[in-house]
Amino acid sequence: MAQTCYDLVVVGGGINGAGIARDAAGRGLSVLLCEQDDLASHTSSASTKLIHGGLRYLEHHEFNLVRKALQEREVLLRAAPHIIWPLRFVMPHDEGQRPVWLIRLGLFLYDHLARRELLPGSQAIRLRRHPAGQPLQPRFARGFVYSDAWVQDARLVVLNAMDAAARGATIRTRTALVKASRGARQWTLELAPEGGALETVAARSVANAAGPWVGKVLGDVLHAGSGKAVRLVKGSHIVVKKRFEHTYAYIFQNPDQRIIFAIPFEDEYTLIGTTDVDYEGDPAKVAIDAAEVSYLCEMASRYFVAPIAPQDVVWTYSGVRPLLEDEASDAQSVTRDYSFELDAQAAPLLSVFGGKLTTYRKLAEEAVDRLAPLLDCSKPAWSAHAPLPGGDLPQADFELFFSSVRQRYAWLPTGLAWRYARNYGSRVALLLGDAHATADLGEEIVPGLHEAEARYLVQHEFARAADDILWRRTKLGLGAPPDAPARLQAWIDARGQADFGAVEERDYPERRAVL
Repeated sequence: MAQTCYDLVVVGGGINGAGIARDAAGRGLSVLLCEQDDLASHTSSASTKLIHGGLRYLEHHEFNLVRKALQEREVLLRAAPHIIWPLRFVMPHDEGQRPVWLIRLGLFLYDHLARRELLPGSQAIRLRRHPAGQPLQPRFARGFVYSDAWVQDARLVVLNAMDAAARGATIRTRTALVKASRGARQWTLELAPEGGALETVAARSVANAAGPWVGKVLGDVLHAGSGKAVRLVKGSHIVVKKRFEHTYAYIFQNPDQRIIFAIPFEDEYTLIGTTDVDYEGDPAKVAIDAAEVSYLCEMASRYFVAPIAPQDVVWTYSGVRPLLEDEASDAQSVTRDYSFELDAQAAPLLSVFGGKLTTYRKLAEEAVDRLAPLLDCSKPAWSAHAPLPGGDLPQADFELFFSSVRQRYAWLPTGLAWRYARNYGSRVALLLGDAHATADLGEEIVPGLHEAEARYLVQHEFARAADDILWRRTKLGLGAPPDAPARLQAWIDARGQADFGAVEERDYPERRAVL
């Protein structure tokens, strides 16, 4: 039987897999990405949601990693200014922790390890005179402020997959790789779509970007060995009702030498995390435990005037980080850098070990650089200056863009206009189409979600289930009524995938008007 043959099959729809698929498709390679669940279902939607250099990595002397991440921070701020934006962090000085001179040195390095054009530098502050000092216990008299960036992590994955598809890649969610055989020049791969018949495809090469499952895919499916391994580390977060009114985030130093963040989250909440706990279970079943909840509450309460108790927690999430095993004695010291293993003895196999959200684009670029010569691809790297879908805003200025959205769609409620602009950037015109009133957006399926947005997410963003929309494409699951998932799933099921149709991507005139 004739089989479709791809230049590259990417296994894993997290940030690394989506980034590799995008980079390879942009170089003209034929690409298929298969993901056993939804895009960003696991590790990539369970981060602290930061694009950052990693200030604490300096203590572990990971200067190259921090420099690379700081360089990528600038690249990503320009590529997706709608879902990535600057955030100022306040570090209260705890007299019993790291000395002032060490913090000043670390911040100086953080400011100067890479060129910084978009973000202000660090500075010392008097907390009793600063807005960020108000929620803190009065014993914290001074502190430091520095810059990093916030990201909608799951949306970052989706945008990479969308851009890969726009450049010709085939994106297959809810499709597991279940069997593989390797020849001298190509792979034969068996795919199992959810609820569908088995399919067989061929590939000239395979990229194993399965994250926590990288070793399992290597051994059980691809039947290949490896000299590398990942160390699974659980990171958990809690969400509480908003603890402060200002727009700063906090980084707290703790007696165990760990740090946690307290970050403004979805307007009405504060996000607190993360933990670092070695993990040995099924990555798909990871969950926070009572000890982690208590730890995060206790550490945050050391700083805030109003203590935080487990009963204040309104939502939690956990993820398993597949860190490159480096024999570190504790989980928090394991490197956040990445490594590749390329087996080119027969049809090429590239496996990805480790990595962090901030450096995904560079990881993807380096991965394709290694595979390209084996696939007779001479096109150079290209993604450093290419915006992600919706990110092509004038001067990469979100505030200017939002002003134009408010003018063109004056009928939209301000909160809805803000969320649409933040989630979809320049693609807001595609979402809204010919709507001229809120009624034109269709039924409000669950609070805040109209039919127009749900239809857009199914047609353009690979959403197939209620949780895809409520928790990964948006965060409307926060505060939603208990029956919201069932109502949304019923709306999707009643229409069926065929009813949504495949929308051809093109340059919509409405989009030009917004820009």
